[in-house]
Amino acid sequence: MKRQAVNPYLPLSEYIPDGEAHVFGDRVYLFGSHDRERGDTYCMLDYTLWSAPVDDLSDWSCSGIIYSPAQDPLYGEEMKYLYAPDVVQGNDGRYYLYYCMAGWRGRGGYGNPISVAVCDRPDGRYEYLGIVRNPDGTPLLRHLCFDPAVIRDEGTIRLYFGTNYPWFDRMPRLMRETAIHIMSGRSREQIRAVPEGIMGAYHVELEDDMLTAHTSPVRIDSGISGEGYVSHSFFEGASIRKIGGIYYFVWSSIKNHELCYATSPFPDRGFVFGGTIVSTGDVGLNGRRDRERLNHTGTTHGCIEKVGDQCYVFYHRLTHNSDYCRQACAEPITISPDHSIAQAEVTSCGLNRGPLDASGVYMAAICCNLTNGHMRHGSNGNRKSKEPCMTSDGKDQYLTGIRKGTLAGYKYFDFHGDTTVSVRYRGSGGALAVLLSPDLPPVAQIPLSESGGWTDSPSVTLSAYGTHPLYFRYLGRGSIDLMSFELEDA
Repeated sequence: MKRQAVNPYLPLSEYIPDGEAHVFGDRVYLFGSHDRERGDTYCMLDYTLWSAPVDDLSDWSCSGIIYSPAQDPLYGEEMKYLYAPDVVQGNDGRYYLYYCMAGWRGRGGYGNPISVAVCDRPDGRYEYLGIVRNPDGTPLLRHLCFDPAVIRDEGTIRLYFGTNYPWFDRMPRLMRETAIHIMSGRSREQIRAVPEGIMGAYHVELEDDMLTAHTSPVRIDSGISGEGYVSHSFFEGASIRKIGGIYYFVWSSIKNHELCYATSPFPDRGFVFGGTIVSTGDVGLNGRRDRERLNHTGTTHGCIEKVGDQCYVFYHRLTHNSDYCRQACAEPITISPDHSIAQAEVTSCGLNRGPLDASGVYMAAICCNLTNGHMRHGSNGNRKSKEPCMTSDGKDQYLTGIRKGTLAGYKYFDFHGDTTVSVRYRGSGGALAVLLSPDLPPVAQIPLSESGGWTDSPSVTLSAYGTHPLYFRYLGRGSIDLMSFELEDA
């Protein structure tokens, strides 16, 4: 019997960001980076691989470690972390893993070539193969190599990569060159030797050896047209798909909390900006402004992929009030006949193909919205903060920092009428208002006694039919932690 699929769709103890989901055969495989719980930099762990049957996206299992940083010749104390990867099946039937190495909090990551590993099957142990190189054998390093994405396009292997800081263009020349030098390690002479610039999103075709450039890299982000692109321009996290003869280029924008896309009938030119696919704070959805974000936001990176008859956007969220503990999430999307994609809402039921059943015990950490009304946007840092967040104690994952007015939201549930609600909590006590919309009066209120340990609250009853979100708003003094809540037909 199939289970329900919740967001995040992997175990709450797993932190797999930068997800590239690919269907090979009858399974969907998630290739991504690997954060450590309570880690203090990005991507501290080996690559592991999770997969699920295409007809049951609740049934994810782990194949274990598929690649370790020590397998790369660049590995050392200054260069020890595996960043966002992608995988493609070559024309020889083998699977090729593309990635970049980086150091502490990204140091040195803009100066390395793209590395490649290979395996006979998608979920096996990959072996180091080499680096992407020019036809003369030198490393492909004319431009900044970062966040590689690959696709096999009717026998042609296409590689996309790069990063861009558009605000550098507004700097005086010497200041701009100094900034690029600091981030990339390139000298001013090396920077000036590339008239088109060393930054940006690039496309290159590869030979069948999967290492050698068959064409010269062509910059694609500078040619993206369409209203709104400047405010959502390419930053990093290139991803590529071809659907119905149209190329979908996906990236993490300069806003750093959203995945955006552009489309073209060509792989290396003519891209037209389409908009935002998903924002981790639902910014932009229904006109929501940045300061109204519904979560702590920061870096996100992901892709779109068709699984069975449904397309999804795969992305990651932040936890622990940190930029280094990121979890895999997904939402269904619809690609319209004009190739457009409407912005997806972040939910707690992304892969479920519908709302969750309003019956059973749910972990509080699957909330899709968690806000005190002034959540921050972060990047590359760990901060001691009083903001609410998902955290852990080495055993359990739960919500903490819930103070007066904090709202935790879960979307969506299928209600059948009168339903009892209770929570497992600890902390100062007070009350939790239960809401079916943050803009409407509460439908119930759960009394909470002060408790130093995990305690089950009394049950209260609400009446609802059909699909609704569920929210809890804390009304007490001090703070509480939330472990779980239970819904049951009354």
